[in-house]
Amino acid sequence: AKESSLRASLRPLGFALFLSLYLSTNSLIFFLQDISHLLSSTFKELYTGDVIGTDMETSLIRSRGGEDVYHEAFVEELQKLVAEYNCRLTEADTVEENIIQAQERAIAEEERALNVLKAGAGEAFHKIGLPPVASPFRWIVNNKLLRKHHFTCPEDYITDRLPITRAPKGKSEPGYIKETFSFKQHISSNSEDWMLTETAHLRKKPGSLPDVSLSTLTLPSTPERNYSKFSALQKPARKDSKHGADRGSKHAYIARPEEGLNYLKNPRFFPLNALYGGKSLVISQEKNLLRIIKEQFKGQCCIFFLSFSDTSFVPVFLANPPTVVFSDYEVGQVYEVRTYLFIERFNSEFLSFFPQGKFPGKGGIVAPGMSCQYTIQFIPEYLGDYEDCITVETQASEPLLIPIQAKRPPPVLTLPHIIDCGSCLVGGIKVIQILCRNDGFSTGRFCIMPKKSWPSSNFRAVATVGFVIQGPFGIRPAYFELAPAQSTTIEVMFFPSSPEASQQIYTIVCDNCQVNDVTVTGIGQLIALELLFVTGGESKPELGEITDVTAQHHIRFDPQNPHTSVEKNLVIRNSTHVELPFYWQIIKPNLRPLMPGGTVDFTKLKYNIDTDSAFSLNPKKGVLLPHTDHQFILTYAPQELKSYHSVIQMLVLQNIPEYKAEDVITMEIEVKGSTEPFQLLLEPYAIIIPGESFIGVNVKKAFKMWNYSKSSIKYTWEKITACDIVEVEPYTGFIDMNECCEFELAITGGKPGCVSHNLPCKIEHSSEPVVLHIEAAFKGPLLSINIPSLQLGLIKCSESVLRTFEIQNLCQLPARWRMQESQACLAERNEEMSPFTIRPSAGEIPPLGVCSISVQFTSLLCQRLHTVLELEVENGVGSHLPVFAEVQTPQACLMSSHLVFSEIYFGVPAKATIKLFNQTLLPAKYLWGELVGSQTTFCSATVSPSSGILGPNEEKELCVEVTANIMGELKDLALSCSIEDMIEPLFLSISGEVRGLHVSYSIPCESGATSEEKQMLLSPCDLLLDFGSEVAFKDIVKRQLILTNHTGISAPFKLEAEYFTGYSLTSDQGLCHMDKTAEGLALSFLLMLSHGKGVAFHVQPSTGTLEAFQQLIVEITAYNNMWGEYHDELVCKVGDLQPTLIPLQMTVKGCPIFLQMTGPQTDKFPLLRFGTHVSGGDPVTRSVRLNNPTPFDIRMDWEIYNQEKDDEKLIDLLVVFGDPFPLKDTGKIESASVGSNSESEIMWKLDQPPISFEITSSASQTTDEKIISVLLRPHEGVPANNPFSITPRQIVVPGGGSTSVHISFTPQALEESTSHLQRDGFVLGFMSLDNEPSLGTRCEYIPLAAPAFPELDMDHDEGMVFYCKASDLIPTQPLLGVLTDSVMTQSLKLINCTKVPLSFRLLLSTPFSLSSTDPQKSTKTSHNSKEENEQQLQLALYPQQNTLVKVSFHTTLELLTYQHLPASQLLPGFQVLQFENGDRKLKFDQNLVIEYSNRTTQLVPVTAYLTVPVLELSCDTLDFETCFVARTKTEHVFLCNRSGCRSYWTALLGIQERLNDPRIFSVSPANGILEAREGDLPTKDILQIHFTARSNIEYEATVTITGMLGEKPCKLQLRGQGTNDEKYEDLYMT
Repeated sequence: AKESSLRASLRPLGFALFLSLYLSTNSLIFFLQDISHLLSSTFKELYTGDVIGTDMETSLIRSRGGEDVYHEAFVEELQKLVAEYNCRLTEADTVEENIIQAQERAIAEEERALNVLKAGAGEAFHKIGLPPVASPFRWIVNNKLLRKHHFTCPEDYITDRLPITRAPKGKSEPGYIKETFSFKQHISSNSEDWMLTETAHLRKKPGSLPDVSLSTLTLPSTPERNYSKFSALQKPARKDSKHGADRGSKHAYIARPEEGLNYLKNPRFFPLNALYGGKSLVISQEKNLLRIIKEQFKGQCCIFFLSFSDTSFVPVFLANPPTVVFSDYEVGQVYEVRTYLFIERFNSEFLSFFPQGKFPGKGGIVAPGMSCQYTIQFIPEYLGDYEDCITVETQASEPLLIPIQAKRPPPVLTLPHIIDCGSCLVGGIKVIQILCRNDGFSTGRFCIMPKKSWPSSNFRAVATVGFVIQGPFGIRPAYFELAPAQSTTIEVMFFPSSPEASQQIYTIVCDNCQVNDVTVTGIGQLIALELLFVTGGESKPELGEITDVTAQHHIRFDPQNPHTSVEKNLVIRNSTHVELPFYWQIIKPNLRPLMPGGTVDFTKLKYNIDTDSAFSLNPKKGVLLPHTDHQFILTYAPQELKSYHSVIQMLVLQNIPEYKAEDVITMEIEVKGSTEPFQLLLEPYAIIIPGESFIGVNVKKAFKMWNYSKSSIKYTWEKITACDIVEVEPYTGFIDMNECCEFELAITGGKPGCVSHNLPCKIEHSSEPVVLHIEAAFKGPLLSINIPSLQLGLIKCSESVLRTFEIQNLCQLPARWRMQESQACLAERNEEMSPFTIRPSAGEIPPLGVCSISVQFTSLLCQRLHTVLELEVENGVGSHLPVFAEVQTPQACLMSSHLVFSEIYFGVPAKATIKLFNQTLLPAKYLWGELVGSQTTFCSATVSPSSGILGPNEEKELCVEVTANIMGELKDLALSCSIEDMIEPLFLSISGEVRGLHVSYSIPCESGATSEEKQMLLSPCDLLLDFGSEVAFKDIVKRQLILTNHTGISAPFKLEAEYFTGYSLTSDQGLCHMDKTAEGLALSFLLMLSHGKGVAFHVQPSTGTLEAFQQLIVEITAYNNMWGEYHDELVCKVGDLQPTLIPLQMTVKGCPIFLQMTGPQTDKFPLLRFGTHVSGGDPVTRSVRLNNPTPFDIRMDWEIYNQEKDDEKLIDLLVVFGDPFPLKDTGKIESASVGSNSESEIMWKLDQPPISFEITSSASQTTDEKIISVLLRPHEGVPANNPFSITPRQIVVPGGGSTSVHISFTPQALEESTSHLQRDGFVLGFMSLDNEPSLGTRCEYIPLAAPAFPELDMDHDEGMVFYCKASDLIPTQPLLGVLTDSVMTQSLKLINCTKVPLSFRLLLSTPFSLSSTDPQKSTKTSHNSKEENEQQLQLALYPQQNTLVKVSFHTTLELLTYQHLPASQLLPGFQVLQFENGDRKLKFDQNLVIEYSNRTTQLVPVTAYLTVPVLELSCDTLDFETCFVARTKTEHVFLCNRSGCRSYWTALLGIQERLNDPRIFSVSPANGILEAREGDLPTKDILQIHFTARSNIEYEATVTITGMLGEKPCKLQLRGQGTNDEKYEDLYMT
């Protein structure tokens, strides 16, 4: 504190204060040093102890207001100290501000004074090089304020008096033009003084030296004002008048030549002393610089003015340089300077110059504008200052004086005039060191000698080696040399021999003729100490008590307990002026009985150090300040039960460098003390806890302990932790005398059973402890395994299997457990290491907790394992878990090891199957190798698949393919097969007979034949290809011929008809390519019949290769365009075999007329749709075109029939008289107006879609006789002419041409009660040809409609299933909040494979949505009016087109709240899934409804799985117990995430806790992101819970951990107790 105040007081003074201090006192400048070690040794704990910081101070003041009286008193005292501390800081700031302001004002005043000097001196001020002005800081600073706060003020170290202020008398002379002391010493009116030698010169000076420091020898000083004129420095008077007469005659002689040259003057140039004269060529008329200098330097030396009062004198010559100056010189050297004199007048002048020089003219005459030159030599004899002048006599009235100066910058030493050594003991030695520095600008040599030895002829004659002794003082070094800014140490030794004041004077001489005296003083003193005070007073020896014979004082202590301490204060006064270094030593007493009046021989006494003493003094050593009372603390601290007796001695001068005398015993004090044991009592002396308690549960009981000792005790209760935990709170502390302390015993059972303990309490410094007897009974935890046994199943040898199960703690205690395989089972199997790996194999289960255990089994032997896993529970009852496992190795075999090929052909691969059987329940890998044997060069074999895996007990069928390039029997062939993990491979032997080519022909029988008739005829002579006797016109009839290759040899073949060969294309491939389209089919039909034969037989395929064992079906197609009966033969050629002939026959019948709207196909009835029309409207007509592809004309007769809804008639009986359709009048028959047989028109007709014909045959009579015909046919409708009609009713269709008929529909007027009416009907057309029966063509009016569904194509095979996570709503920067919506989209492709357009709409409700990627196919997207959440998408899909629909699942915050809703408010299809690993998912099931325009629907299942986070805390209650007020305690809690989804959580305190005081409980961090679970272990974050009690009450709070994604909140109950008891202060410091 003192050091800091010292630094604070010196810091603001700045450079100006130190500069003024230096210039005023010329004393040494001491720099600040680190004195922290001195402060710590002096003030000890007050300086080195911990301070109360700002935070602790604030916390203690805030904790005020409790019930603790001592705490309140302490806080009140602390507040007073804080107020005083702040007040002192304010005062320090005030002092610092005053010093800074004074410094600023002083600097401003210095600048002002310096500017005044500059203004007076003009431009020559900077060339003078004067020091700065005196600082006015001493008069500006507030000295009273500094002295009030114990600061050093300028008045303390500046002792000169304040200058007396007089009335102003005009402008004073500047200091730089005043005469200096050196000038006075070297300049004298007696010219003979200049010729003295160095010794004579120095002898005259010491008497006149003032009492100043060495530094004033060179600094400008003004001891007194000198107003003498420069006339004192004029040339001295002649010694006699004779010399004056001679000089006068010389002047007369010199003036004679001038008389002859006395010519007239130019009127423009008057003499300088004339009225209008004074105009010079070198003196400016505007600025008369010489007159200004005359005014500034009035009364001083000037090279131009010889008289200050004569203003009429004008100088004739100007000297260059005006003053001759020698600055740097050495003794014995010669220095020269040349000087020039320039004339100012315009006439010649005579010049008389004492030293010889060079003149431009004769006789010393200098013409105008010319100059003379002379040389000045300087030979210094010593390093002092020299001043002289040269006199130049001219015709002017006054001579010209040229000053000569030799000034060498002298050295300046920082050495005080008086050196005070202070006080020293008689016979001692004190040495002080003074730093001496040369602050001058030149090197100096210095010699220190006694005052009586000066003057001396030579420095070295008086210089000594070592100290310059002048008793009782000594100084060294005697001779030294210092360069500028160099320093050395001057040592001053003081060794008094008597108690008195001493003083000696030393002289310091410099080689530049400067001398100064230094006075050394000191005081010698004797030791004088006095014991002023002892706590409790000094003791007197009892009667008959033996005491120390040399002790001066006696002190006795009261009896104390061992290892306690008691203190007494001693006050000792140092009555001398000397600081006495001392130290204390404790010795054993010299006990010698003395008779009254007896004496002791002190020379025979021995002083033995007492190492076992119980006494000590503090401080043990130090320095006794002069005339000061010093306080010491005498401490009595006994260690054993015995009496102590010692003598304490104070010795001074021990190993102190300044004092070289031996140690002296100055005081002896005899001390005594005794001890007694501690007295303690327990209440009660034993504690017995009734009943049974759980192990691990803390049971507490209270008891007391009384202290009846004579001193306070420190107790420490030991802890028992070997098995049971027994401890006492507080476990350590202090008990004052006659006081008791209440304790709380806490015992925690470690194992079940009854326990008995003796708990010792160790009393500090007591050999015997206090013992508390304790008895209690405990019971342990109980664990349960959730499975009765562990079934590992089938395991492959050397493979591992993993199983998990759970262990549950059924009690409210944490249970430590360990699981391993039974050692008895291991010994039974003769195994040392268990094949089971249990993770974790041991651990601790919290109360009522569950632990998941994984067991990994790895076996290297095939065996059937039955073993037991033992569960050992620490301090509890264990259990056993049976384990069953079946360990096997793969084993496989061939069901048949011999493969016989019954049929094998040369060069043709032959295949056969074999069976490979897995004899175990393990999968087996197999691999087939190469063929081995003697015939391997002619044969090759492969197995498909060549490798694979056989399942458990699987029998796999494999295909073996063998190719033989040799005829005859196969033998000595085998295939190898290796099975993984089997030592020996399997072998398959192969045999068979190789054969040649054999082909047979057959015709497939009809499906209605018997089994015997279905047999194919193998003989070619029995084969017949019959195309039928009722083949329709232009009908294409096909028959099949089967070619069977009975061998494995492939061969080429060729088939063709012998006569009716169709002329299609030359290449069968071209025909096949053309037949793929309708245009190609029509073209091939025309080409087949282009030869005009009426029939053509086409074989497909006609050529090719008959593969091995192939049964080739050859299709023979018959084309016709003419009625008739046809026969031909089919020629078959296969390989090298002989050709085979097969007969062909066919009979053609049929109707050639077809409708344009349906095309030439007759398999379907044509349909004619009239649509919906308004009743009673105009008739609607449709035109139907008829085509005749034959070259013959055909007549058509038409009839119309209506179909009734309720018509139950089955058949019609028709009676016809004569011709059913007689030929009408030729004028009434409408013939085809246009008949076209062009090929292009036929091609266009063939491109139309086919239609089907219904042909009805009736009896016809070709004779002219009219007969009656009776016809019976199925009833299909009622003949009618309304509402349908056809015109004309009879028409002729020309051959190869076409014609049209018109069918009309007339809407009928409906009744008012009928909203609509549907009418159906059909028309029959009857054809007539010469000698041919009539054939009918049917055209219906009923439309046909069938439901059609598009095909669906999805992104994934599993369908429309979405897998989402709630963490998708967490953005990259979660501090900005979570997202409101996250979308996952999948595509659904709809394909229309029908030939009609489809119109439908899509229906789907939230949380799903629909969108179409093709706006042209989407008509609209809307929401259903009935359900707000249902979305509709209307689409139109044309034939053979597709569209893409986007199905999206929306994850929203609202969706996450569904998991907490009751079942009545849940969406349909919503389900919460909870998994065993802690994962939690929300399942959404819906159907995407596709509703078509015909009201049919199609359902597409849509499912979404949304994973939500699950948060858990490691505990639900956190107790901080008892904490000191304003101290913060921190506990850690784990926050776990067991789901596969990230969680963004926030920790919130209860509202009431935040309103009361938010700083009591706090959570860090307050929020964060918990990553998803990786593997089986959950992810964790550590929460730091802070508790800071504000008063002595109990606090409770609730922390709620909430997630932003709908997690279930986790609540943590917090509790803490505040106290002001200081024993809790250091327990939980953060």
